[in-house]
Amino acid sequence: MEAAKYGTVSIATKREIFESATYYAQGGIASVWSKEDSFDSHIRDTIEAGAGLSNKDVAAVVIKDGPERIKELIALGVHFTERTTDGHTEFDLGREGGHSKRRILHSRDITGREIENALVGAAKACPNITIYEDHIAVDLITDSKFVKEKTSQDQSREIIWGAYILNKASSEIDSFLARSTILATGGAGKVYLYTSNPDVATGDGIAMAYRAGADIANMEFMQFHPTCLYHPTAKSFLISEALRGEGALLRLACGKRFMDRYHPSAELAPRDTVARAIDSELKKSGDDCVFLDISHKSEAFIKDRFPTIYERCLSYGIDITKEPIPVVPAAHYTCGGVVTDIDGRSTIERLYAIGEVAFTGLHGANRLASNSLLESLVMARRAATATVKSMLDEDTAGENQCSIPKIVAWRTERAVPSDEMVVISQNWDEIRMFMWNYVGIVRTDKRLERAKNRIELLKREINDYYWDFTVTPDLIELRNIATIAELIIDCAEQRKESRGLHYNLDHPEANDAEFKCNTVIRQAAMPLTT
Repeated sequence: MEAAKYGTVSIATKREIFESATYYAQGGIASVWSKEDSFDSHIRDTIEAGAGLSNKDVAAVVIKDGPERIKELIALGVHFTERTTDGHTEFDLGREGGHSKRRILHSRDITGREIENALVGAAKACPNITIYEDHIAVDLITDSKFVKEKTSQDQSREIIWGAYILNKASSEIDSFLARSTILATGGAGKVYLYTSNPDVATGDGIAMAYRAGADIANMEFMQFHPTCLYHPTAKSFLISEALRGEGALLRLACGKRFMDRYHPSAELAPRDTVARAIDSELKKSGDDCVFLDISHKSEAFIKDRFPTIYERCLSYGIDITKEPIPVVPAAHYTCGGVVTDIDGRSTIERLYAIGEVAFTGLHGANRLASNSLLESLVMARRAATATVKSMLDEDTAGENQCSIPKIVAWRTERAVPSDEMVVISQNWDEIRMFMWNYVGIVRTDKRLERAKNRIELLKREINDYYWDFTVTPDLIELRNIATIAELIIDCAEQRKESRGLHYNLDHPEANDAEFKCNTVIRQAAMPLTT
């Protein structure tokens, strides 16, 4: 919406525009709002959760910009839950793991849905924005593919001019050309067998940027949310950390609490600690799940504070006002991603990345709860401002810097429709299974080696399939999760220590001398057309 004040904007979204991780976000947005809170406190909590890898300067910018972005949401019509005390009405600030203060603004337990409804409504009303639903990006359009004559100074300089995008309805692949391309494609939780993420979270933006030659960092730090509903017919339903913030307790099947043995903050410990604790207890007991118990709170409070979670659990026969909720950890948030600066610029010219697809340095080795929506809001505005300024400067200079090269239309050549879709489903299932077993919450050198061997074989098979057969949405996503799996494995193999979300039994201690740094991977640009 900010960029659309200065030019036309096209939004390509591979399903309907509402289908995103934001829509399912329950907890809220972390932001300094109370007089009892401070920017320094929020920055300190973020740095501590990041296990030594969070960029303090980035954290300061994001956190200090937060309140203004919250005010903009309110102006758009977002309603955050309020409470009235002694005749005074104020926002009902929640507290989650790793936070020293109550600073989570929320709309009961459907914060993401409330925010997205307001943003999508405003975007649809903007005449300069065109939304293309059911359009899935295949690859970025790189300058080097089409510009054959470059000066010696330009030889190593890659530029992005948009993307090739598949129209699901027509099965045609179109060239979407742009002077600035912004990836806002979310994370990669679907690379794992169990995840809280929606089906769209296949790491498409990270995979495309990597193939185009962008720097990718810290993919070993995949956050596993400690509490996803465990039920045979439930799919990807998160049980918000806000329950633990309001006093919910984790118990074993026997009813005994266990978190106090793992961290002084018990249930309010950082997510990586809670997830590993649950994983450890399940491995010891052989049980399928642990239990999250908030039934000691009043029925009225539970129904008012967590209406969606209450109704959803009740639909599975679980009354959370009277009994504990069966939960297991699940892949939740990708802390690594496309390397950007504080204005969302990637290491490739004219390519920006914002939100979960990006690596700004804010989250370090472990994201602090509810900092994700905050980062998305702040970085969206900063990226829009930066790209608009860049284009206005070009126009003022008048040096023909903004000429989009002649782009060749997508060619299918010898590709034919596939009659063996079982290959896609088999490889998809295999990747997600070995990633869960070998590159999950707890890793070892041997497990990583096995995962590396498997992904190398599967990538060759998938690549042959990609070039031989007509491109489909399923094939695009399979190709991307294979790339994501490889990136996670490569990053995890390089980090011979345990830090934040990366825990290796063969290297159980943090090694600041060698590994208090980011893991950065880059690949040369790949051909795009089939």
